[in-house]
Amino acid sequence: MRVVLQRVSEASVKIDYKLCAVIHEGILILLGIEEEDTQEDIEWLTRKIINMRIFNDDEGVMNRSLNQVDGDAIVVSQFTLHASTKKGNRPSYIKAAKPEVAEPLYEKFIAHFEKEFGKQVGKGRFGADMKISLINDGPVTIIIDSKNKS
Repeated sequence: MRVVLQRVSEASVKIDYKLCAVIHEGILILLGIEEEDTQEDIEWLTRKIINMRIFNDDEGVMNRSLNQVDGDAIVVSQFTLHASTKKGNRPSYIKAAKPEVAEPLYEKFIAHFEKEFGKQVGKGRFGADMKISLINDGPVTIIIDSKNKS
């Protein structure tokens, strides 16, 4: 699993011009899923994201986690995070999991994240054409891949 985390002062998701998720201080999580991803990847990534100290403390140092700032989160599935651009100019998505594999893992990720986080998160809809708006705070943008744990 690969994620792009963006620390935001606000973010929202619209599907068919309808607002389906909105947050203020928190993180927007763009989630890319591969065929070989497992529950272990979900658990490791969830812990990593929730405990990542990317929010400022009173001295302006990134020293606080999402829980410590009582932030919120939105999770959006994004298969393009596994794009291969090595050959030609058209990205290949061969590493991205097929929908029948990816969608259940996306739902499991959200359920596990909410359980560990202790509250509901906003979300997109798997496979939908979504419009994501955000104000990246900082800017702080971090990429994490569960296959690169060490």
